[in-house]
Amino acid sequence: MPGLVVFGRRWAIGSDDFVLPGAFELLVRLLWWLGIVVLYAAHKGQFRCSGGGLLHTYLLVLLALLAAIICALAALVYVSMQGTISNPGPRKSLPKLLYTRLFLYVPEFIWAVVGAVWVSDSSVHCEKTVINVIIGTVVASWVIIIFTIIGVVIVFDPLGGKKTFYLPDGVSRNLESSQSGQLLYNVKSSATRVWEKRIRLLCCCIVQDDDHRVAFTSIAELFRAYFSDTDLVPSDIAAGLTLLHQEQDKMENCPKEPEEVLCHSPLSPTADDLGVELENAAHYMLFAAAAYGWPYYIYTSPWTALCKLNADCCRNRPTDSDIIGSDRHNFHFGSILKITGLQYRDFIHISFHNKIYEIPFFVALDHKKEAIVVAVRGTLSFEDILTDLSADCEDLTLEDVLENGFVHKGITQAANYIYRKLVNDGILNQAFTIAPEYKLVIVGHSLGGGTASILAVMLRNSFPTLKCYAFSPPGGLLSKSLADYTKHFIVSVIVGKDLVARLSMPNMEDLKRRIVRIVANCNRPKYQILLRGCWYEVFGGDPDNFPTELDGRSQDALTQPLLAEESLMVHRSPSYNTLQDEPHLNSPPRYPRLYLPGRIIHVVEESSSKRICSSDIKYTARWSNETVFSSILISPKMITDHMPDIVLKALNSLSQERESCISC
Repeated sequence: MPGLVVFGRRWAIGSDDFVLPGAFELLVRLLWWLGIVVLYAAHKGQFRCSGGGLLHTYLLVLLALLAAIICALAALVYVSMQGTISNPGPRKSLPKLLYTRLFLYVPEFIWAVVGAVWVSDSSVHCEKTVINVIIGTVVASWVIIIFTIIGVVIVFDPLGGKKTFYLPDGVSRNLESSQSGQLLYNVKSSATRVWEKRIRLLCCCIVQDDDHRVAFTSIAELFRAYFSDTDLVPSDIAAGLTLLHQEQDKMENCPKEPEEVLCHSPLSPTADDLGVELENAAHYMLFAAAAYGWPYYIYTSPWTALCKLNADCCRNRPTDSDIIGSDRHNFHFGSILKITGLQYRDFIHISFHNKIYEIPFFVALDHKKEAIVVAVRGTLSFEDILTDLSADCEDLTLEDVLENGFVHKGITQAANYIYRKLVNDGILNQAFTIAPEYKLVIVGHSLGGGTASILAVMLRNSFPTLKCYAFSPPGGLLSKSLADYTKHFIVSVIVGKDLVARLSMPNMEDLKRRIVRIVANCNRPKYQILLRGCWYEVFGGDPDNFPTELDGRSQDALTQPLLAEESLMVHRSPSYNTLQDEPHLNSPPRYPRLYLPGRIIHVVEESSSKRICSSDIKYTARWSNETVFSSILISPKMITDHMPDIVLKALNSLSQERESCISC
């Protein structure tokens, strides 16, 4: 629902968000009040100790204060339970109740100070049990006050005062067009500055230069543009994701038409090609995972990795000229050796240097496959996250390549950095001097997969036999023409419902539209949605059939926003109209649609369990196409399916299954 407006500004909390925290505090206050009643009844008439008079008064006032707070909380929770997310009318009295509850913090604070003074008074010689209870009461009061202050800080919206200017309907109609335009420009500028400050705060631990400042501004503008056209609070988004997940599971359980995938019989040549590519992918995924260094090695072998690395850290290592960047105690390089099984002499170049648009990579000789492998690391630092989020589009212009098009800006700059190292610094020449008959293979996972793909496009003309394996690359990477061009030499591997492989600005806009639609038109209170959603995610069961205003509407009517949906939209996003069936030619999208690179192998689970903790998982693989990844799927595994250990596990399982079938 629209953010709650109190004290003349908007807050990042809705009027229906007080049910669960309010009910928890209400339970605590009731137990507290009952405990004080029992204490007072047990010691009534026995307050004749030193300081007993003040204690008697303190307990009586505390009982009255707790009773008032309990009444205010009960009313607050009851009112917050009324209505639905998009129908706050039954909750219109909540701000007054909230003012009352906040006002009661004043006497509670004063009484907590009085209790602290009484407890700390050395002249008080009352019964020890009573003193301990008063100490517990004072501590509980201060804990609640501190948590309330933290909560206020969390839900504080720096733009709350600005948003009240254009949230109400018709405000801008009373202004001249130039005045309203200037007002909107000021609001946008303020929002961009707020996001930029947040990003700088998150990245305060890294050295910042001009590249960082440009990236901060670009990313802040992206976040501002994405979040500025809706009036949703975080709990609305959580409820929307919960509803979308259950709706998605219901659709998966229903009979449906075959997916738009390229399925083939086991005896077809393409199926044989799939088997070969799966075997190669399982082999080269080791290199992509090894690029993460010691964090990945320790994550996959937490009990033995440190012991093995400590045993190897003092051994000889290549000369300093072979390794660029910091590798304290030889942990990174030692982990790469353990994961890949290669020898020191097999490595041509290793770079652990990491800045924004400059990511680590290594070049090694793979004698098993007779390949020179360039392995690019995925996201592992704040600098890498900034590279990921620099999602503006830029042209990729290459000589002798007619299929030029749009590419992800941040990842392209990272690919340019590695390209300069490989070509200008003569690293590839050195490798092919050692092994002239070997082929060139570029691999990477996540950010590394996207960088490897664009790097492969750049090197394709110089190395026609080049091959690239991109594991879980970002979805918004290449324009359609470039994606089609890369089908000749790039293979992308996606596992399950991987979120990153479906991430692109049009897909994010589509997800936002779906959240707004399903949240605005659900006829259940938010607390019921969240409680049922938590139960469903943890314990499973059948998806809940929440009634909505969409039920019974014709398909044509569903293409138009409902009034409840419009109430959650501040103004239309530049990409909102482009998500309809028939986009308007006069409304081009802010971000063009970008696609996954190359041919796509989609690895999915055959296990019937939908929970995270499932055993005996069996995988199946098939050739797929980019349209299957044109929408973000909500699932508990949308993050875990992206992890490199899960990708490697799935590929090894498929490879071993294929080997066993061949041997049979």
